Amino acid sequence: MNTLPQTWQWQGYNICYQQCGTGEPAVILIHGFGASWGHWRKTLPVLGQTMRVYAIDLIGFGASAKPHPSQLNYTFETWAQQIADFCQEIVQTPVFLIGNSIGCIVAMQTAVTYPDWVRGVATLNCSLRMLHERKRHEIPWHQQLSTPILQNLLRQPWFGYRFFHFMARPQFVRQALLQAYHRPEAVTDELLTLLMKPAADEGAADVFIAFTTYSQGPLPEDLYPIMPCPTLILWGTEDPWEKFEWGQKFADLPTVEKFIPLPGVGHCPQDEAPELVNPILQEWIVSHS
Repeated sequence: MNTLPQTWQWQGYNICYQQCGTGEPAVILIHGFGASWGHWRKTLPVLGQTMRVYAIDLIGFGASAKPHPSQLNYTFETWAQQIADFCQEIVQTPVFLIGNSIGCIVAMQTAVTYPDWVRGVATLNCSLRMLHERKRHEIPWHQQLSTPILQNLLRQPWFGYRFFHFMARPQFVRQALLQAYHRPEAVTDELLTLLMKPAADEGAADVFIAFTTYSQGPLPEDLYPIMPCPTLILWGTEDPWEKFEWGQKFADLPTVEKFIPLPGVGHCPQDEAPELVNPILQEWIVSHS
């Protein structure tokens, strides 16, 4: 694996990515909200032993540019276009997409919008987007009332920036990780540094506010049923944010090849339990190559 990430120019903005391996097939790893390509540091070199693998920072995250939302719409359609253009300009061949959390939505949106570039999609603990305006009726009544109030407050700079800097403190991020990860030993100083560093970048607060107030766009129940390629679902059974039993409703869709539970694993299986995830991904990709 290259020791330093690489930079790609997309629509005038710097996009950070890392590559490992050569040849075919080609794979792109897509991180979740607030993360970066480094969240795949335990998967990238393993898959890279037998295939060409890229891990990319979505625009607005990691070491990629963070333009103001007045210059760029932070939507799944934007990120899908980024991935498709990366396929065309850098990878130059159709790919397998693997996503975690909101990265799953990005991967599926890319497959649906640009099917010629996607050979298959694997989703790990897909974000169910419970704050979406179409899901308000499913959450407790007090959250139905408080969510739009908080989102409106976040749009006010005096509140939004203060809220972001409160949330971006190391002790708060560590506690959030200890909630999301079922295995506390996986919450390391390395992981905390990986997630904290981009939060200090200019524009990071604006991206955070833009996404946390984004209650539109596609839902997983919109995308899974219309997937145009082989689709694999992995789900950590102990995810406190995206409940395993909620994810199971996708298991029997005709477009879903397999739904694989990952016992004793939380929201980010690729980082928490790579010894479970990596062999599944390797076998699945090879079976379709």
